[in-house]
Amino acid sequence: MPVQVQAERQEAALMSELNDLALRFARLCSAAGLVVMDIYGSGTFVRAKADSSPVTEADKRAEAVLLAGLAELLPGVTVVAEEAVSAHGLPEVGAEFVLVDPLDGTKEFLSHNGEFTVNIGLVRDGVPVAGCVFAPAREAVFLGGTSARTAPLRPGKRVDPSQLREVRTRPYPADGLVAVTSRSHLDPTTKAFLERLRPRSTTDAGSSLKLCLIAQGSADVYPRFAPTMEWDIAAGDAVVRAAGGTVVDAGGVTLRYGKTQTGFRNTSFIAWGGRPLDV
Repeated sequence: MPVQVQAERQEAALMSELNDLALRFARLCSAAGLVVMDIYGSGTFVRAKADSSPVTEADKRAEAVLLAGLAELLPGVTVVAEEAVSAHGLPEVGAEFVLVDPLDGTKEFLSHNGEFTVNIGLVRDGVPVAGCVFAPAREAVFLGGTSARTAPLRPGKRVDPSQLREVRTRPYPADGLVAVTSRSHLDPTTKAFLERLRPRSTTDAGSSLKLCLIAQGSADVYPRFAPTMEWDIAAGDAVVRAAGGTVVDAGGVTLRYGKTQTGFRNTSFIAWGGRPLDV
């Protein structure tokens, strides 16, 4: 077989693998989302973790569903999951690992605004290459692999392939950018960035849905200068990259994952729908 043909077949197989993985992640997120929605609106017990952030029974039960599913789907691949890390510390990771946030937007969950998500992201060589962001209260899922796709999805159900549609970031509008910011974490540095950027409009949203707004072309930039953890954004980053966008650090360098030296903490990042702008 000619070398070029073999390379093309290998590339096609990789493309199919990543999109298929993202879809398989959706099945796990849907199952976890059903657990989350069973607890949503009930008398949820809330406690504070060591970092003072809230955790609910939904976080723990959803994570258990995801860990069990990932053990079957990707046997032998290390999973870095938020609640497991909180309880047992960080595991050792290699070139390939999975980042899990069972309930991103706990504050949104507790305030009952529906803007919370279940997230799985696969990292290879520091890059999120496949991811799923599921918003169970909104019954919508976003997938990132070789391409970025979205579909309606009810918790506990499977994605109907006929309802999948591709999403892409949009060219920057001539009349000004649309920025999206965190509903719960708008810090002074982000405010200063927005003053320099002077976007046409600014909206806020919760959880990793902000990254999905970039991916589907509803917004153009999402700055976040307050610390986050890698599992908070890996799945959404995979969706943004697959849709044609990029996520960079404050210095404009493409964000990398597996930062064991910082305990998987991101000091800041900016998600752009296209090339990063000099602000």
